Amino acid sequence: MIEATALSKRYGRVNAVDSVSFKAEPGEVLGFLGPNGAGKSTTMKMIAGFLAPSAGTASVCGHDVLADSLAARRVLGYLPEGAPAYGEMTPRSFLDFIADLRGLGGDHRRQRLDFVIARLSLSAVLEQTIDTLSKGFKRRVGLAAAIVHDPAALILDEPTDGLDPNQKHEVRALIAELAKERTLLLSTHILEEVEAVCTRAIIIANGKILADATPAELLARSRYHNAISLQAQDSIAARAALDGMPGVSGFELDEREQRLYVFPQGRTKLLADVVGDRLRQRSVAFAALRTEHGRLDEVFRSITAPEAKA
Repeated sequence: MIEATALSKRYGRVNAVDSVSFKAEPGEVLGFLGPNGAGKSTTMKMIAGFLAPSAGTASVCGHDVLADSLAARRVLGYLPEGAPAYGEMTPRSFLDFIADLRGLGGDHRRQRLDFVIARLSLSAVLEQTIDTLSKGFKRRVGLAAAIVHDPAALILDEPTDGLDPNQKHEVRALIAELAKERTLLLSTHILEEVEAVCTRAIIIANGKILADATPAELLARSRYHNAISLQAQDSIAARAALDGMPGVSGFELDEREQRLYVFPQGRTKLLADVVGDRLRQRSVAFAALRTEHGRLDEVFRSITAPEAKA
């Protein structure tokens, strides 16, 4: 549905995007992650037909973005970074304008406008000028414009930027709903969003893809994956009780959370019940014992930091 093939963009001697290739299939929500300046937005702009690539190509639903640009744009919904819109327009007039550009008419037009207005809770601000709206409402107007024509593929650049927690939850639910019959490519700097909505994630830095995996596969790279954590009244006593236990390789104390992490040895999987039994046998009081899934922020730093220093 969305495919990039050796896609590159150069600005003088700088390779903003360096031979990026990937495919996003129907039903996938592909997260695009990377530090600032990694090439995320530039890649999205090339796929959306907003920027011409220096080399390589991309296609949307089988339509080449260079050779068949208009057909590719017709089947694509695109929310650029910052959700740009005409500030002097109201959300109603802006969405009417977008519907005109998309060639919507009749009952289908009314149904689609009613749907996006209701789904993104825009009724209360329909007659305000966009310039007067909050950042969150501007983002929602931009998202409504991106989906008003019911596209088969969507590119969303920071779709929840500026939204409060409730609004983020609503947009994430909408993304999950839209993904059932579409392909979604979204960039985000909110790592929890990757776990919440993405079925797959690409990590990019210095214009190059460094990782392409499911969120679960990325979490499995974390040193905290399958670690056991707990809160102990006496962390020194807890460490002493667990030191030398089969399968334990080391410990880490988070003093801010007063949480002790017990790390497994190699591929050994520590069982929380076994750790708890050991502590009880040694009369060590503890609480909130759990198995850790891993930390995506730690994996992200470990993947991107070497590139950032290069």
